[in-house]
Amino acid sequence: MNFKIEATDALSAARAGELITAHGKVKTPIFMPVGTVASVKSVHQRELKEDIQAQIILGNTYHLYLRPGIEILNAAGGLHRFMNWDAPILTDSGGFQVYSLSDIRKVSEEGVRFQSHIDGSYHLFSPEYSMEIQRNIGADIIMAFDELTGIPATYQNAKKAMEVTHRWLERCRNWLRENPPLYGYPQTLFPIVQGNSYKDLRTESAKYIADFNADGNAIGGLSVGEPEEMMYEITDLVCGILPQEKPRYLMGVGTPWNILECISLGVDMFDCVMPTRNARNGMLFTWNGVINIKNARWKDDFSPLDENGTSYVDQQYSKAYLRHLFIAKEYLAKQIASIHNLAFYLDLVRTARQKIMEESFEAWKNQVIPQLKNRL
Repeated sequence: MNFKIEATDALSAARAGELITAHGKVKTPIFMPVGTVASVKSVHQRELKEDIQAQIILGNTYHLYLRPGIEILNAAGGLHRFMNWDAPILTDSGGFQVYSLSDIRKVSEEGVRFQSHIDGSYHLFSPEYSMEIQRNIGADIIMAFDELTGIPATYQNAKKAMEVTHRWLERCRNWLRENPPLYGYPQTLFPIVQGNSYKDLRTESAKYIADFNADGNAIGGLSVGEPEEMMYEITDLVCGILPQEKPRYLMGVGTPWNILECISLGVDMFDCVMPTRNARNGMLFTWNGVINIKNARWKDDFSPLDENGTSYVDQQYSKAYLRHLFIAKEYLAKQIASIHNLAFYLDLVRTARQKIMEESFEAWKNQVIPQLKNRL
C-alpha cells in the first residue's frame, strides 16, 4: 500500500490524499461503509459502487469468522470474490466485537476467550489467530488485534489494556512475517493506538505505534460513549504524534459533524454503522439537517426525499412515500434510507476533500456544521 498527501489546509490539520492498494485507489478523506457479514445491510454491491460511490468498505472479522467461516471464504478465494466486490476492503481485528461481549469473554495474555452470540460455543482469538482469519478473508488493510476498555475505565485497567495491545502487536507482525498472503496480493497491517481517556497513556501508545513504523495507523477506543470534546482532544493529541506521511484511521466515528471535526484534526479514514443503523430507524442525514422521516409532518410532503442528494433514491422518491413505507413496515423503507444516508456520507467526505484542495476547508466546516446538526 502507498499513501501520498496531495493537499493540506492552511488553517487546520486537514489533508487530502490518495491510498493505493492492490484493489484500487482511495481518495482521502474517506468514509468506509460497514459490511459486517459480507454485506452492507440493505444495499446491493452495484448500488454501493454506482450510486453511493463507496471506494472502500469494511468487513468484520468476528462476524465473518462465525459466519460463513474462514473455510468458505478461503474456498471462495477471499472476501472480494465471495461478495463480488473488486474495490479495496479493510477488516477490523475482532477486538471491538469481543470487547462488546463483556459478559461472555475472558482476557488473558494468550488472547480472548469468548462465547459466540449465535450459539454459545466457545472460541479463542489470539493475535496470531486474528491474523490468520484476516489472511483468509483477504482484505487489503487488516487491523492488529487489540484490547480496548470502555470510557470511563480505571487508570490501571487502561494501562494494562494498552500494554497488552502493544505486546499483541508484535505477535501480529511476527505471524504475518512467517505466513505469506494467500491470494497473490499484499495486505497492510495497521496497529491501533489505545490508552482510554488518559492523555499520558495515549501519548505513550501513539509514540509506540509511531515507532512501529507501519504503513498506516489507527486510533481505537473512542466513540464508546465519551463526550465529543474528549474524543476531539484525544484525536488531536494522537494525530500530533503519529507520522504525518502515513494515513490515520479513526475507528467507529461517527456523526457527520464528528467526521468533519476529526478531518480538521488530521484524520484520513472513518467507518461507522451509524448511517445504516439510523437509516433503518428512519433517521436521515442531509446537508440541511437531520430528518426523522417517521414524523407526521412528512406525511403529505411530496417533495423529493433530498433535493441536494446524490443518489437516485433522493430524486425518485418523496418524503411522504418513504414515511408511508416506514409506517407500513415495508422492507423497502430501510433500503431507500440506507442508500440515502451512505450516499450522503460519501458526498460529505468528497466535498470535504474538494474544500481541502481549494484551501477553504476550515471556514467551510465551521459554516456547515451548524446546518448538519439542525433537527428538521
